[in-house]
Formats: sequence, C-alpha cells, structure tokens
Amino acid sequence: MTRDVHVRDLRYFVAVAEELHFTRAAERLYVSQPALSKQIRALERQLGTELFRRDRQGVALTAAGTALLPYAERVLALWAEAGSALAEATAAERSTLVVGMSTSPGRGGLLPAIRSRFTAAHPEAVVRLRQVSWDDPTAGLADGDTDVAFVWLPLPDAERYGWTVVAEEPRLVALPDSHPLTARAEIDFADLLDEPFLALPADAGPLRDHWLALDERGGRAPRVGAEIAGTEETYEALVAGLGICLVATGNAHLITLGGVTTRPVRGLSPSRYALAWRREDGGRPLVRAYAEAGRLVAGG
Repeated sequence: MTRDVHVRDLRYFVAVAEELHFTRAAERLYVSQPALSKQIRALERQLGTELFRRDRQGVALTAAGTALLPYAERVLALWAEAGSALAEATAAERSTLVVGMSTSPGRGGLLPAIRSRFTAAHPEAVVRLRQVSWDDPTAGLADGDTDVAFVWLPLPDAERYGWTVVAEEPRLVALPDSHPLTARAEIDFADLLDEPFLALPADAGPLRDHWLALDERGGRAPRVGAEIAGTEETYEALVAGLGICLVATGNAHLITLGGVTTRPVRGLSPSRYALAWRREDGGRPLVRAYAEAGRLVAGG
C-alpha cells in the first residue's frame, strides 16, 4: 500500500463515510461534488482498493473502507491535536521575549525600569533573562539565542543590529591595591601604555579592542597579561597581579571587592552601554516595544 496519503484525502474520505452521500459531504467540506468524487477515486487508485460502493441505492462503505475508517479518524484527531499544540507553542514563542546580558545592567534600576514600562504595555508577555559569557559580545543576538540584549559598543558585524544607548560612562582603570599608580587620584592613559592589560577573548572582536583602548594607543600594540571571560576571572587576575584593565564606571563595584582599586583615566573616550536587537527583528511587536521602553527610560 502506498503510504504517502495526504491528510486532506483522509478528511475527504471520512466526510463521505460519515455522510454516505457525496453531495452532502462536498457541502460540508466546501468543495464541489465532482471535485470530491475525483479526489476519492484518486485515493482509491492510490490505495489499490475501492472504499465505497456506489449504486442506485446510494453510497456504502466497502469492507476496505470500513477497515480504514477508524484509523483515518484517529489520524485526523491526532493531527488536530498536533495543530493545537503547534498553535500554543507558536503563541507562547510570540509572547516570550528573551533578554540577554553578560553582566547585570544595574545602573540605578535600569533593567526593572525598562521591564516595568514594557510589561505595562504588554502584560501578556513573558520576559526571560539569559546570562551570556563575555566571549559573545552580542549577548546571544548573533546566534539567535536572545531577542534583545544589553551590550557594550562597538558590536561586531554592527550592520546586523539596531540599538539605543542606555548609558554612557567614563572608563576607569582597575589596578591591584599594591600598584604604584594607585597613589594618584587620576591617571593619564599615556602612563598605562606599557602596563600588561587583561583582555577579553579574541572572539569579542572590536569590543576587545575597545577595552584595550586601541584607538588611544597611537598604533602601539598592547601587552596582554591574561584573557578574562567573566567578572570573577577579572577580579582574580587583578588580585594576582596579572595585569590591569579598563572598566565602565557602572561596573566598577563588581571587581572592587577588596584588593582592587579603580581610578579615573585622562585621555580616554567614554564607554557606551546599549540595548540592541537584530535589524531583521526590529518589526516584531515585542522587540519594538522593549526597545521603545529602553529609549524612554534612558531618556529620563
């Protein structure tokens, strides 16, 4: 028996089997009676057996049709259940927004303020937070693991993303307490050029360059003392004297846990923290609403 029977064909068969009348079945299915008869004939040829006996007394199921009917009904019922499950899953996906971040946004309640505005406009939406390693500067956007994300600029493949800057902060330098430069209240970046720096993983691309301040080095290559991919690693590397690092003002508290000092640095551009999304998703209602909430909160 040929196995690739369409669900539509089973639906037509069941309708005729229940009505035992081609015209009534056609009306029920919203198709023409000739088209229904033709489709049933095609199904019978495909199965290699007659399903209905047609004579002057009317339409009746054959033995083959009687045998097929309960299985056809079961397939249609399961397919209807599958359709419902798919619809529920699709609705849940559309009403869920995954927000990525590599470190908590903090910054005076930025995250809860954005979430409050967003949920006020979309109370049915579910917001899920996802922590992403520092080796992914897009915080999950590049791989599609997140829908929107709090990221540091610049982003790799920047043309793929839209964003709104939610915080602009000076870059401080973090040093172990034993470092001689901690005696100064403020440090010129020129005095840091020969220091070993802690660096983000190479996969971070332009963001690694930003935190190594390549634009302010005048072409001098940085010395990399160690690579770091998280807050704890950074703190441990600083305390161990493996190098120094630049840090946004709003993140300084994450690594000044004892044994580490931060100082302002002259000669550096500020860091920019942004809420970003894939441009292709910019028209999605939840993405657009969350981005708008971020813009309003950042604008005060």
